[in-house]
Amino acid sequence: MSEPVLSIRDLVVRYHGVTPARTLIDKVSLDVGKGEILGLVGESGSGKSLLCRSVMGLLPSRALKIDAGSVMLDGRDLTAIDSAEMLHVRGRKIGMIFQNPSSHLDPVMKIGEQVAEGIRFHEGATREWARSEAIRILEQVGFPDPERQYDSYPHEFSGGMRQRAMIAAALSCRPEILIADEPTTALDVTIQAQILDLLMNLRDRLGLSVILITHDLGVVAQTCDRIAVMRDGQLVEHGEKRALLADPQHEYTRMLIGSHPSLPATGEDEEPVRAAIEKKKTGALLEVDDLHVEFDIGGSIFTGGRKTFKAVKGVSLQVMPGETIGIVGESGSGKSTLARAILGLNRIASGHVAFDGVDLAQQPAKALARLRRETAMVFQDPLNALNPRYTVGDTLREVLKHNGTPSAEIPGRIRELLDLVHLDHEFAGRKPRSMSGGQCQRAGIARALAVNPRLIIADECVAALDVTIQKQIVDLFAELKERMNLTLLFIAHDLAIVRNLCERMVVMYHGEIVEEGPTDLVFARPKQAYTADLLAAVPDIDPDRPLLAPRAARPPDAA
Repeated sequence: MSEPVLSIRDLVVRYHGVTPARTLIDKVSLDVGKGEILGLVGESGSGKSLLCRSVMGLLPSRALKIDAGSVMLDGRDLTAIDSAEMLHVRGRKIGMIFQNPSSHLDPVMKIGEQVAEGIRFHEGATREWARSEAIRILEQVGFPDPERQYDSYPHEFSGGMRQRAMIAAALSCRPEILIADEPTTALDVTIQAQILDLLMNLRDRLGLSVILITHDLGVVAQTCDRIAVMRDGQLVEHGEKRALLADPQHEYTRMLIGSHPSLPATGEDEEPVRAAIEKKKTGALLEVDDLHVEFDIGGSIFTGGRKTFKAVKGVSLQVMPGETIGIVGESGSGKSTLARAILGLNRIASGHVAFDGVDLAQQPAKALARLRRETAMVFQDPLNALNPRYTVGDTLREVLKHNGTPSAEIPGRIRELLDLVHLDHEFAGRKPRSMSGGQCQRAGIARALAVNPRLIIADECVAALDVTIQKQIVDLFAELKERMNLTLLFIAHDLAIVRNLCERMVVMYHGEIVEEGPTDLVFARPKQAYTADLLAAVPDIDPDRPLLAPRAARPPDAA
């Protein structure tokens, strides 16, 4: 490693809101070299983000205090300087980008002004000079028309472009170190690859040192020089990435590596392909025929009449009983809109959805009644999907009562549902705020199972979870599918998970199905360039695999 620009020694952070104080960062020592990308990995609660916030002097509570250790930058101990001095370190010496750009960009402030603000503060620049410098930085991070986009607001951009705007704001004062806290967790695989490639290019061009916080070892394997693994506030292992991935010394590191949903070697497995073909001979549980879904986007007689956005365009799909289908595609491809239309939650402009032979368009009352009795949905954000004022038992009791379960049978049925999702019975008395993300998602799955569904639609249900918890939830779905003969529509942008769970997959782009077929066949021989791009962008735990394969041409937009 080159000469360190940042040196953390025996850092201890404690929470003093309880007696005795609870140690959250426990004697962590770590160096970051000049021009190095250091991957800081571990599950939620391991202390990754808190360590970096301690470096920045941004502890999220007054009850949190640095009780011991040092953080040396340019010969100064950042733990010993006052808040006024730290203001000049943040942005000027150390920049930070966050996981959710929508939460950290000011919604009523133009993107360019948010980049220029730091330039004016740290360099005393005039408004005109700061604007020109901000435009240059926006161009540097990949904005195609920075002069025009300078005056745009965050809501006018996609998630990937908002993340680029946050990177631009972090780079505005030319920091020596950039801390990136889960910068790609919520992004599609293709956008994730572009953001990671951007960080690597910025490192090479500007000589930046980067600390990349993530729970995905596939990300660090393809982008970082060294890896540091944290667990329960302690640094359990660190070293050069190839050596650490090839021969991990700590049991926890081995568990993280084993949990990563890497794609298997491309090769067509004939058995699942044959099984999928055999299922075609049975009757479909769900049939979607030439489905169109449109949304009003304004317009009036003064602006040329009503305007609509076509979110789903002519989708046709058959789902057989007991089948597991993965629906994949980038954000905005129409995956969730299709799912909501199937469940009668989005109005259908034209086309047909038939569940077990009952058509939603022709017999809406009968179809909706059957859908509500025999289908269920599991959502992306497990915490927000549960009523915060209800215990898990209350949530399940409400569904069971609505489904006609006799009152005397409800307590026993609640215990059965908790057993199905591997939660202890004491969770019946717990509220969501006292549970982890994985536990909340298990409770959400239990709620879906309470209606004895024949079909479950899981909409990005593992996107917000750590890789180890993702594996547990995916394994749970596979187990439930076998035990209960469930039919599952699994919506995801993580193709590695789809590859391991689903026997058939559907690829959507701009509201249309561009490719579908047995999963092994699609992965082995994708017919569309867009599908090949998605597959190429999946992070792999192999450090020698290139992050971005050459991009093929996209299918034409039929809009």
